[in-house]
Amino acid sequence: MPDMSVEPYWELTFDTDGDVDPAERDGLITGVAEQGVTDLVVFAHGWNNERTGATRLYSEFFAPFPRLLSGAAGGRRLGYAGVIWPSMDFPDEPIPHFPSSAAAAAPPGAGLDPATRQALVRVLPCEAAVVDRLSGLLAQRPEDPARLEEFVSTVRGLATALPPGATDLGPGPLPAMLTADAQAVCGSFADALAHTGALSAGLLGGGLKRLWHGAYELLRQISYYTMKRRAGTVGGHGLGPFLGLLAGSRPEVRVHLVGHSFGARLVSFALSGLPDGRSPVASLTLLQGAFSHYTFATSLPFATDRGGALSGLYDRVNGPVVCCLSRHDTALGVLYPLASRLSGEDDSVLGLDDSRWGALGHDGMQSVDACAGLTLAQALSGGLPAYGCVNVDASAVVAHGGPPTGAHSDICHPELAQVVLLAGGITR
Repeated sequence: MPDMSVEPYWELTFDTDGDVDPAERDGLITGVAEQGVTDLVVFAHGWNNERTGATRLYSEFFAPFPRLLSGAAGGRRLGYAGVIWPSMDFPDEPIPHFPSSAAAAAPPGAGLDPATRQALVRVLPCEAAVVDRLSGLLAQRPEDPARLEEFVSTVRGLATALPPGATDLGPGPLPAMLTADAQAVCGSFADALAHTGALSAGLLGGGLKRLWHGAYELLRQISYYTMKRRAGTVGGHGLGPFLGLLAGSRPEVRVHLVGHSFGARLVSFALSGLPDGRSPVASLTLLQGAFSHYTFATSLPFATDRGGALSGLYDRVNGPVVCCLSRHDTALGVLYPLASRLSGEDDSVLGLDDSRWGALGHDGMQSVDACAGLTLAQALSGGLPAYGCVNVDASAVVAHGGPPTGAHSDICHPELAQVVLLAGGITR
């Protein structure tokens, strides 16, 4: 087992279809019984290229738990599980407080760096010849609209067909980044990069030079689009059924789900995969969740006859559903809404001010019945409800990180570890 700040600790590895490693599955269920675990904290990572990076994140996040558990109720025995699933990040998105990648990312004008090329082939996945062509076009950035069209068309081809009902808002047309005019999409992403401070106006340049910066961001967003959908599959078809098996074997164990970024989507969609009967999930904590703020909506404000993809499923949590958010998260505050547009019928769909497609890690769960709103200080002083949904503004600590993603990955703080324990009723 890898170096870890807490014990007992297990890992669960899922493939792209949500199938779990059977040896790890059986080892965790057996280990929970042998170790006398009463409460199991299950954490799912978001953007990540390697198992080692995910394990390091889990160790860093869990590190404050032993100290915080000094106030735990008697008789509790915690266990910890890290979910490993095939996702990817881009090396030019540094994680606050973590060492930089050994392979520094090259700017778009130099083509794709080796780490990104490897991740695209292995994790997305994408054929090596396709990655070579994309990298060559980014290195050349030719002043030829046909070559920009080729790049956009190739990148869009990396996104497999969307199955019906797979979006957070249910059935609907594909996002505009997959269907709208190529130059308009690239121009909008270039504007968004400038808005986040990732590129200065002088660096953007004009004409096609400016659009190539947006084309690189399109590649990034297409990979995120794929990871987002994969997270839902792994949660609904993998983690949810596993939790059912665990409950069947150890019905007394309380499970506390925690997810970061797309991992927050993964653990949320695990609720849809739970078998009928009593749920083992005692709490759900979402850290900078990279999915629609209407996912849990009882009724959509723009389509009142239906709710979000997980409407009402928070009742499968026997405690609170806590959504931690931060205004410093530019990945979710600027880039996510732009990439999540569902219609390309007019110019406004590629603007930066459409709140319909916001992410819950930026402005919280929306249109959910009786959803409380707290500051982090209020939550830590005993303000979390015993049941139901609550938005917690964690901007006071989730505040660090450079462009283009801002504080999206700034989650390893004792205060957030304490939120998880309070949500689970483990400490008071």
